[in-house]
Amino acid sequence: MTDRSPLHVVDEAVTDDSPREECGLFGVWAPGEEVAKLIFFGLYALQHRGQEAAGIAVSDGSSIVVYKDMGLVAQVFDESTLTALQGHIGIGHTRYSTTGSSKWENAQPSFRSVPARRSGVALGHNGNLTNTIDVAAMVHEAHNQPRATTDSDMITALLAQHGGPLEQAIADTMPLLKGAFSLVIMDENAVYGVRDPNGVRPLSIGRLAGGGWVVASETCALDIVGAQFVRDVEPGEIVAMNDDGLRSVIYSKPEPKLCIFEYVYLARPDSVLQERTVHDVRREMGRILAEEAPAPTADLVIGVPDTGPVAAAGFAEESGIPYGEGLVKNRYVGRTFIQPTQSIRQQGIRLKLNPLRAAVKGRKLVVVDDSIVRGNTTRAIVKLLREAVALEVHLRITSPPIRWPCYYGIDMATKAELVASDLGIEEIRQFVGADTLAYLSLPSLVRATSQASDGFCRACFDGIYPIETPEDPEQPKFVLEDLREQQKL
Repeated sequence: MTDRSPLHVVDEAVTDDSPREECGLFGVWAPGEEVAKLIFFGLYALQHRGQEAAGIAVSDGSSIVVYKDMGLVAQVFDESTLTALQGHIGIGHTRYSTTGSSKWENAQPSFRSVPARRSGVALGHNGNLTNTIDVAAMVHEAHNQPRATTDSDMITALLAQHGGPLEQAIADTMPLLKGAFSLVIMDENAVYGVRDPNGVRPLSIGRLAGGGWVVASETCALDIVGAQFVRDVEPGEIVAMNDDGLRSVIYSKPEPKLCIFEYVYLARPDSVLQERTVHDVRREMGRILAEEAPAPTADLVIGVPDTGPVAAAGFAEESGIPYGEGLVKNRYVGRTFIQPTQSIRQQGIRLKLNPLRAAVKGRKLVVVDDSIVRGNTTRAIVKLLREAVALEVHLRITSPPIRWPCYYGIDMATKAELVASDLGIEEIRQFVGADTLAYLSLPSLVRATSQASDGFCRACFDGIYPIETPEDPEQPKFVLEDLREQQKL
């Protein structure tokens, strides 16, 4: 990942190259509740979806207050900060950037004042627009210059420059957007949840025991605040939460294309997608993988944390090979703002993963992981296991080869950086140093979800993009920053 912030350090030698989701969303309307604390814990449950920045916006019915900063949720907020955020309406966001640099101005929720309504609008976005430049032109033409350099801020600006009520502004603006967008939006009196017509990114509705309403990127965030899952926000739907309760507006015909990678890697295992827990689907993926690609000489199955162990248990169950732990993850490394020394940088993956030497020494291992992106991390893991005197390393991947980039909100590298874009499976095996390598087939991945194949976006695996992609397929992450610089010339 390229990063232009002088403070935020992301070093390929000390981090993995897994796909990264843009963000987690949480919104709540709950009179009588300390909504800032509800949002804090909701974001805490969604921390896996983004670790660069976090923010909360709240309203007491008369004004909106926004607090955001760089870092993890628990680094950004403390008791005194949350106490100062008074109100019964709010939204929260935890970010991983896919458009715009990792800097404070691009943290969310984004906010704009709305002079025509004598109010404000705050917004959190999960996904990525594919017509960002067009949307930026709309904002520019209205002389409403952006402060940030994200597609999310462009959406906020369009909503702010609309003269009508916010709900009408949302309904009129959404058809102008192309790409993937799940949104939480608020003004002083209401919270809105929105999904694009394809529903690429998830968004769920929950009911609080006291009668309030919640929307969140994953059901695990509903669980942590004691909200009862009601249903998903439908593709092409706007849900409004205010004094009138929960209302629904359909602004576009739905054509569901949920990102199938939510099951593979992005979602937490205790979340529910399409009426099945992610845990159960991942276990089934491992079981089917054992059918498709057995490893008859192996004597131990291990998983690469965090997503691998569940699938590894399914592989072990189906194959009859014992399951065990072989890699330990340091769960407190997170995303560091501290520049590692050269000696620490050379330790690479060891900062996050370390082998259980006694468990893997002299063993013939099946190593189950969710995906291979650039291949560098996988290669480092195989090397670690070899150094721990594993006799054989048989890699089994619970997804097909990733051959195409994502334009819908996952920072997954360019096509040229994807190891499977121009290498065959045997060549990848040689590159990572495994004894054997096998991937789960796309039909089997779909079968594990118990859903119809045409209900998913599978573009990173099959190259079939359900939504128009940018005119420039290599459109840079910093397109808006580059555009701003050009306008200064």
